[in-house]
Amino acid sequence: MKSLESGGVAVVFGASGGIGAALFAALQDAGQFKAVHGFSRQSAVPVELTDEASLANAVEVAAQSGAVRLVIDATGFLHGQGMMPEKTWRALDADQLAHAFAINTIGPALLMKHMLPKLPRMGKAVFATLSARVGSIEDNRLGGWYSYRASKAALNQIVRTAAIELSRRAPDALCVALHPGTVATPLSDSFAKAGLDVLTPAQSAQHLLSVIDQLDADATGGFFDWRGDQVLW
Repeated sequence: MKSLESGGVAVVFGASGGIGAALFAALQDAGQFKAVHGFSRQSAVPVELTDEASLANAVEVAAQSGAVRLVIDATGFLHGQGMMPEKTWRALDADQLAHAFAINTIGPALLMKHMLPKLPRMGKAVFATLSARVGSIEDNRLGGWYSYRASKAALNQIVRTAAIELSRRAPDALCVALHPGTVATPLSDSFAKAGLDVLTPAQSAQHLLSVIDQLDADATGGFFDWRGDQVLW
């Protein structure tokens, strides 16, 4: 196992959300990094996933602080703006599908486009994006949630593809997808079922950071849950 080098820069995108805010706070409290940047729509340097220029600008701001060793993309869309997860194909809607892919797939892909070239060529560095177990095609037993499942599955493919290219440039760097567990946030409150292990954002953040710390370079392109277990594609 190779831990992240201390003294570098850590970055959290989606730092105003439940898990993102907990990750940002945990990284600040750890004191491992010389700078910790948190970006969101409300941050001093605002970002919008559907605005590539804002993502590129945030990346440049973060990179000015030093070697970027850790990037966590904690963005995502499940429901809101009158949109709810589809229980049947009869509920499929072009606008909802497009919005889910814009936020869950295209935005993170553009973030990788600008962020991955900033990772150091030598030494461990990690780009981790929050995916979801329901994005697993093999694990899909219940159906439903068409746009969310499909957009997260597409994100997983982009992670896998980007990891291959990244390994040619920076052999010790990782690009991975992480499932944070069922977390008590507004995003999941309406869908958490009785009997599930529900984590607080702080608990999920600590688990995710522990998993990131333990991943080796050969784990790049992988999909892992908050326990560190590999998730089926």
